[in-house]
Amino acid sequence: MGEVFANLAPLIGPKALLGGFVFAALFAGERLASAAPPPHSTARLVRNLGLWAIVLLLSPLIVTPVTAFGANHLLWTRPETMTLNPALLLFDLVVLDLWTYWVHRAWHRAPVMWRFHKVHHFDEFLDTTSAFRFHIGEVLISALLRLVPIMLLAIPILHVVAFETLLLCAVIFHHSNLRLPAGLEAALSKVFVTPSIHWVHHHAVMSDTHSNYATILSVWDRLFGSRSRTKRTPKMKIGLESVEDKPLLGLMLTPFMRSGE
Repeated sequence: MGEVFANLAPLIGPKALLGGFVFAALFAGERLASAAPPPHSTARLVRNLGLWAIVLLLSPLIVTPVTAFGANHLLWTRPETMTLNPALLLFDLVVLDLWTYWVHRAWHRAPVMWRFHKVHHFDEFLDTTSAFRFHIGEVLISALLRLVPIMLLAIPILHVVAFETLLLCAVIFHHSNLRLPAGLEAALSKVFVTPSIHWVHHHAVMSDTHSNYATILSVWDRLFGSRSRTKRTPKMKIGLESVEDKPLLGLMLTPFMRSGE
């Protein structure tokens, strides 16, 4: 397993660097050009970054072994699986994005999964920090579920890392509170998920919460009938219907409470 980690480390580094750059750029940009008035309290930032810190702390103990298991199973350390295949790269990216769409639908529709995922939706505002607001249980389950198409199709590790890098940047982008020119956002939204699309997914109206599941390509919601007709507005209420956000400890315990709330 040590050899697997040694091979994965050089691949994960660029992903972290690019993700960090995108986060820093959009974090600054959304404060210079906000699409919606940001809250004055910093409490939610503390909660979001707290959940992120827990994921960063526990990932090497929980998520990384899952990745290592998949790497060992697929013999990702072989030279032929450590190189990009341009002919298959686009296909693999689309397949993984489609899989992510259906997994996201499952997070909303399967009661046990929703207990974990609602922690993300308790957030009462959206900005770049919301992209990292996930329960560690959801992160672990997501890692396990992503192994399914990777192992079935024997997707090369470089293709997986390329997808995860795009996924990370996309999630930071469409959660951001950056004000984009209307024409630019309209053009981008025809192909990619933009803040105007994903903010509706966080609208505190249940019919909108259970819509707009796409992550990178916006076509999936149109293709599978899950696109909301609601238009984003600066005063759109974010969160869940009749539910308030919780302190960090409450968020960590939410999936295990009898009511799931």
